[in-house]
Amino acid sequence: MDDSAERGRGAVPVIGAVADEASAYLEMPDERVHRPWRRVVVKLSGEAFSGDEPLGISPEVVYRIASEIVAVVQDGVEVAAVVGGGNMFRGRALADSGIDRSRADYMGMLGTVINCLALQDVLEKLGVDTRVQTSITMGQVAEPYIPRRAIRHLEKGRIVIFGAGLGAPFFSTDTCAAQRALEIGAEALLKGTQVDGVYDADPHKIPEAVRFDQLDYADVLRLGLKVMDATAVSLAMDNGLPIVVFDMMEKGNVVRAVRGEKIGTLVSQPADAGARG
Repeated sequence: MDDSAERGRGAVPVIGAVADEASAYLEMPDERVHRPWRRVVVKLSGEAFSGDEPLGISPEVVYRIASEIVAVVQDGVEVAAVVGGGNMFRGRALADSGIDRSRADYMGMLGTVINCLALQDVLEKLGVDTRVQTSITMGQVAEPYIPRRAIRHLEKGRIVIFGAGLGAPFFSTDTCAAQRALEIGAEALLKGTQVDGVYDADPHKIPEAVRFDQLDYADVLRLGLKVMDATAVSLAMDNGLPIVVFDMMEKGNVVRAVRGEKIGTLVSQPADAGARG
């Protein structure tokens, strides 16, 4: 029997310390938006990994992100993550500069794997057994993406990080996150960003921009809101997959989102409208 999961679970002092640190920032919720979720996919922006720098990886930021994820695992939740690569390469931007779009997208996919390995390293230093699975085969650094194997890792208490997007050009890591969430039976997709939800305009440029508490998928598509790309939102809508958009950098926010507390913006079915009033 493979005991690596038990080794991951056995590092309680480290995990508990991180979880306690995150929990210290949690307030008692005044109401629950939804029941607590037990299996989620967290979509992480590649740009966030660079911190204040335009490119590269900030170890401090990766540690902060990893600590938030560890706190959720300590809460008994099965967590998978999809990581972007915008801090390395952005396929569309490279294509605009003259590189063939397909080749540029593959370069972007390889950039996501660098971020996956950085996150895996920190997560394992924090005591949680972690697996990286990629849609492009690279056996020396990661497992191939196999849905049933990913589910088994989650059941054993491991974190699974999905890299290299969908392994095909013209698809974003947002779409990959929605696809992976559906394939592994996740109950929700959590999109961690650097703002505290979805606004009707860029809050960094327009201070009076209005934040939405709750949105229907169709409203996101109709209004052209920058939640996720249209393909990802449509995929979630067709399959009733809730999306929560929230500030990843605030301590305790991932735990709050999973527990069903009021946080960020919930994108869900029309029947849930008004639930976040």
